[in-house]
Amino acid sequence: MTGKWLRRAVLLAACASAAVLSACGSSTIESALAPSRFIAFGDGLSDLGQSGSRYTVNDGTVNVWTQQVATSYGGTLVTLASGGTSYARGHARIVGTPDDVNGSTLTVAQQVDKFLAADKFGANDVVLLNGGLGDLLVSYNANSSNSASFAAAMTQAGTDMGTQVRRLVTAGAKYVVVSGLYDVSKSPWGVGTGQASMISNGVLKFNSALLLAINDLGANVLYIDAAYYYNLVIASPSSYSLTDSTNIACTSTDSGAGIGIGNGQVNSSLCTTSTLASGVDYTKYTFADKLYFTPAAQTLYGTYAYGRMKSRW
Repeated sequence: MTGKWLRRAVLLAACASAAVLSACGSSTIESALAPSRFIAFGDGLSDLGQSGSRYTVNDGTVNVWTQQVATSYGGTLVTLASGGTSYARGHARIVGTPDDVNGSTLTVAQQVDKFLAADKFGANDVVLLNGGLGDLLVSYNANSSNSASFAAAMTQAGTDMGTQVRRLVTAGAKYVVVSGLYDVSKSPWGVGTGQASMISNGVLKFNSALLLAINDLGANVLYIDAAYYYNLVIASPSSYSLTDSTNIACTSTDSGAGIGIGNGQVNSSLCTTSTLASGVDYTKYTFADKLYFTPAAQTLYGTYAYGRMKSRW
């Protein structure tokens, strides 16, 4: 069975269970949720600029999916560093250390620790959670010639992610939105490795393990399938008012470790409207660098997540 069909089989099996109906989505439930606060944990795909910049084109717009969700509800979301409740940080792994650039970024688990030590969940708080990219990069760099070890590491990472979701629910979070890992094999970096099949299988292992770990939390948890959604965008960008899902928009090269794929690579956290490739309309591109998305793609995903939330709650 191919990875594509195996993945679909796992999701269909999950959706067949009434306990995870909410994790799969149900358009028959009328929305009644009026969020009082948004709280976010995760990695660079959700980082609102904890260190001053975001992993996208830094153009001053609503350009990260978590912020798009909050804005869609008429709410706000800002970084912890600015006094807000977005704890997400670029390079964060789920529980493992060091991070994907051999640093000491707070893991997703440590982000949750930090919140729980100082705050508690309100009745209408919404938690937005993602993770897995840092674990994929670390696992790939350690196991690029051993597909079985890579798959096992990604399975464990997905299980660890599920543990964090369970911690949030146990701590009183009633509305937890967890984003799966997008299919990194379709990114410019993933394609360029020549190991797209192995990477795609690792993403499948992560997302499947995550789903299995949360399959009894359907009353409080909504799973957003990033792999499914971004695969559609990447395969047919014109269907989403984009033109390019192959090339990258930015030219902001980082001489250091950058985004975790080696020295001397484009790092979108350094990217602004002044560091774009010649002639590029970044509002029509999917990727800002070889791993991270443009504001347009992030906004599309945030809008998709918002739609799933409205149909569920």
